[in-house]
Amino acid sequence: MNYAVIGTGYWGSNHVRVATELAEEGTIDDVILCDLDEDRLDDLASSYGVRGVTDYERLPELGVEAATVSTPSPTHHRIATDLLEAGIDVLVEKPLAIDSEDAWDIVDTAAEHGRTLAVGHIFRHHPALVDLKRRIDRGELGRIKYLSTSRFSFRAPRETTGALYSLGVHDVDISNYLLGEQPEQVYCSLDDAVREGIDETATLVMEYDGATSVINESWQVPVFGKRRDLVVVGSEKAAYVDYLEDNVIELYDSRVVERDGAMSVRDEGKQVYEAPNREPLRAEIAEFIDASRGEATLRSPGHVGARAVELLEYATRSAETGNTVGVAASDRAEGTSERADPARLESDGSGTDPDSDGVA
Repeated sequence: MNYAVIGTGYWGSNHVRVATELAEEGTIDDVILCDLDEDRLDDLASSYGVRGVTDYERLPELGVEAATVSTPSPTHHRIATDLLEAGIDVLVEKPLAIDSEDAWDIVDTAAEHGRTLAVGHIFRHHPALVDLKRRIDRGELGRIKYLSTSRFSFRAPRETTGALYSLGVHDVDISNYLLGEQPEQVYCSLDDAVREGIDETATLVMEYDGATSVINESWQVPVFGKRRDLVVVGSEKAAYVDYLEDNVIELYDSRVVERDGAMSVRDEGKQVYEAPNREPLRAEIAEFIDASRGEATLRSPGHVGARAVELLEYATRSAETGNTVGVAASDRAEGTSERADPARLESDGSGTDPDSDGVA
């Protein structure tokens, strides 16, 4: 298999590193790099001893069978659909596209041409999160009641995309992944006090069937340094994951119990576990290659990425109207590839017409 990496910037260069490592191991045959920046392209291609081209449309003639698309988000739709139509399997970095219409078009194109489409929701390969998912699925935490996520740092907001699309896309998908479903309604508040039109802080509340996920993202919190963590509270146990520690998960054996009509807290302490450690990006790319060969099932196929983009649109709509919005029922099941119908958005009953101006 010849493998291409399109876009060799900060994150794309990590895809280049992993792809060349897999080539050295014999998992793939050859790696070809593609970037419009000729100087950067020449430097990376020379460093890794691989070929480089500036035009991705040349990749089919070079025998490329699978590719990573790690270019700016607005370019994902055109590049991904062109490659899929040319018979190339594609792993697209998150978000899949900048709007759900384009995202679903990529999904549809992959289906029409019988190609494999993966989306780079890398936290589905985070060792501690994978271990937590297994524990949730086998009922170790009991009924999941509450999730709380924080991603804090202190930096200047980006010029193009805000915290919701840059950071929130991770945690929207993580909540869906852990619960195995989509939320029934979403509330979101965005702040853009530093750079007008670019949200530096995003707060989301997503209501599931019996569980609530609260997501806090901000580039304007200097208190913690860099903070990336998750708390999941179940009826039997609670879990804590620090994303900066790849394979560590803490389980708290704490619950509220009722006896003879009185409630009390039972706290039996915490246990710390270490999951088998593996670089998430390497696991993601290796799984994509196996899926391209028909040897694996993707944890993050195209429809997962498209639904994440839809939820960001629901969140944006909520922030614009100041209302909670309902998620279309057809889009709530984790296992379905049906797209949501924006016309079915519902408010929280405050009287504002949720369909007056369409989905943001």
